[in-house]
Amino acid sequence: MTDDPRNKRPNAPQKKKNPTLGISVFIVVVLLLVIFTLLFNAIREKREFDEQTAPPATASGARPALPAIGASQ
Repeated sequence: MTDDPRNKRPNAPQKKKNPTLGISVFIVVVLLLVIFTLLFNAIREKREFDEQTAPPATASGARPALPAIGASQ
């Protein structure tokens, strides 16, 4: 069987693919997706929280007038 003329490399051992690179790329991609998802959710929830707890805006956008010190009431 090893003397088969169709076999171009009769004594060459079969090379197995090393999956280390593929697995490491997969892990990095998954970690980046998890980090992106956490940041996205945190930013979105912060905006929702800020919208719910924001003080009501006045029509002119100015502060309400404070009485002057010593003014008669």
